[in-house]
Amino acid sequence: MCGIAGFSLSPRSGLDRTLVAQALLAGIAERGADAVGYAHRGPGRIVAVRKQRGGASELLDQVSLPAEATQALVHVRDYTKGHPRIEANNHPVRHGSVVGIHNGIIVNDEELIVFHDIRRHEPEMTVDSEVIFALAERARGRTRRALEQLYGSMATAWLDEERDELIIARGIGRPLWIGTGEDVLLFASTRQSLELAERYARVRLDKHELPVGTIVGALDGRVVAEEKFSPDLSFEEEPLPAVRAPRERETCLARLAVLAAPAAA
Repeated sequence: MCGIAGFSLSPRSGLDRTLVAQALLAGIAERGADAVGYAHRGPGRIVAVRKQRGGASELLDQVSLPAEATQALVHVRDYTKGHPRIEANNHPVRHGSVVGIHNGIIVNDEELIVFHDIRRHEPEMTVDSEVIFALAERARGRTRRALEQLYGSMATAWLDEERDELIIARGIGRPLWIGTGEDVLLFASTRQSLELAERYARVRLDKHELPVGTIVGALDGRVVAEEKFSPDLSFEEEPLPAVRAPRERETCLARLAVLAAPAAA
């Protein structure tokens, strides 16, 4: 189990980009402590990535997004495949022009890599999530067919340096929530993460759980496309605990209150 979150904002939005990312990170901190990372981009298409081993508490203070950032991805990792000592296995994961995050497990990743003759972005990578972003890079406008090839559990999001939109998708076995407001769209693994962002960023959101088999394209803080796909419902997985790193949440929430104090003054 991992935690994912992120945002799409209009350039007009006055929200503090760093504070929003910090609040989302604190909200998902309890979902994994093997690695943590975030990515962002502004009006241009180049995606900046920062990640490291350890939990969210080790990165929270160092999160920094420029005021012009309009899209962000945030991730905490509880790894299943692809050891976190190899940095490329940790999220956000890059494959070519695509940078993405994933919560879940893809069982047929090696089979798809061979079938599609996919070359790993870095030779030492073994993380199963890469196949999502490899297929997304190849599919571009045919994302539904790409995701329907996957067998496993999935909540995911990615940025493509060849496209403007933030893509968010939910398969089976993993939660994913979206919150929308004026010039803002946030997403996270849990409703509580969105509520935390509301509190600290002082924004009101209409929140709903993304239905299974849904792909959303977001740009400038709003949904610009929505598509349905048919995940393989035969996949079964042992139930996972909702909390993997409770001390990470406690530490991050305490620190977030301190970090947000100047903005609230």
